[in-house]
Amino acid sequence: MKKRVMQKMVLGILACACLAGTAFAAEAPKEPEFHIGIVTGTVSQSEDNLRGAERLIEEYGSTADGGMITHITYPDQFMSEMETTISQLAGLADDPKMKVVVVNEAVPGTTEGFRRIRERRPDILLLAGEAHEDPGVITSVADLAVNTDNISRGYTIPLGAQKLGAKTFVHISFPRHMSYETLGRRRAIMEAVCKDLGIKFVFETAPDPTTDVGVAGAQQYILENVPAWLEKYGNDAAFFCTNNAHTEPLLNRIAALGGCFVEADLPSPLMGYPGALGIDFSKEKGDWPAILKKLEKAVIEAGGSGRMGTWAYSYGYTQSVALGEFGKRIVEGKAKLESIKDLLECYDKYTPGAKWNASYYTDAGTGVRNRKFGLVYQDTYIFGKGYLGLTSVEVPEKYYSISK
Repeated sequence: MKKRVMQKMVLGILACACLAGTAFAAEAPKEPEFHIGIVTGTVSQSEDNLRGAERLIEEYGSTADGGMITHITYPDQFMSEMETTISQLAGLADDPKMKVVVVNEAVPGTTEGFRRIRERRPDILLLAGEAHEDPGVITSVADLAVNTDNISRGYTIPLGAQKLGAKTFVHISFPRHMSYETLGRRRAIMEAVCKDLGIKFVFETAPDPTTDVGVAGAQQYILENVPAWLEKYGNDAAFFCTNNAHTEPLLNRIAALGGCFVEADLPSPLMGYPGALGIDFSKEKGDWPAILKKLEKAVIEAGGSGRMGTWAYSYGYTQSVALGEFGKRIVEGKAKLESIKDLLECYDKYTPGAKWNASYYTDAGTGVRNRKFGLVYQDTYIFGKGYLGLTSVEVPEKYYSISK
């Protein structure tokens, strides 16, 4: 009799264990059907882009933990370490579940990296954010590249400067950036627009942070030269630079000494402002409305009200997370690659309340529209003043035919 009781107890325990195992299996997270790779710069060169990748991991999980997103970074000295970038990109094709690869910013070497992926895995969707290589080059292999609309912004940024009362527009850059098709073309458009608006256009050269001088040397140059530029061009000068590393020292000097700043090359509340004004946003991390509110208070206290601006949501952050979302929806059949409407819905998801404008790139020489190269921009927010309404401004057609 005792033997039978013991047998029943053992069977009962085993049954409970089986049921518990079944329940546990039902609650275990489901493995994603595919993976998305996202490649960004490091915190030192492009923090916002990296934070966008982290937002995707927060939402969809890391592949290291059974989730969907694989995030890697390319070297800070990407110009001299291009082969490393190419190898890192190509390595993503080793994952049999990889279906989307996003690079933001798509630095030189992305095209070759994409080409190597394409040779091995033609099934992978390739998306490039803020491509450094010319439109015709990157789209020879990418399924879609999306950049800031530097053509339209060639008009809207000087127009914004005029709205702030600027009499001179100072464009700061260096030869590598000016060799890029979209950046060189934007500079030419800015110069033409300034002439039409009655604003003096000036070009100033600053060191390239990717050269031997490094980020520290390039930033020191800006710190030392802005006071002289303000003395030369006056406090009603608007300043614009094409490099992320130059932005912080430029904002620091403008806030303290005068001049105005419409928006950064790759606009964000976090682009240059935290370091320039000594603001800690660790408590507001990821909360863009809260970040904007805190930043506005700091800018006004620093005397920058009505003369310093940004985009309400980081472009680099939004580009990373929106392109990752877009790729996911395409694979799932919820979006179409060729639909700008579907693309903008992904930007809207992460930027509630902000207004965007989008179009396709048109070659200035041929007039041919490249439907694999999208252009986007967000309305400009001026601290102490509000939005400028630049996304609803119609850019005169003549500026689209200007080449670099």
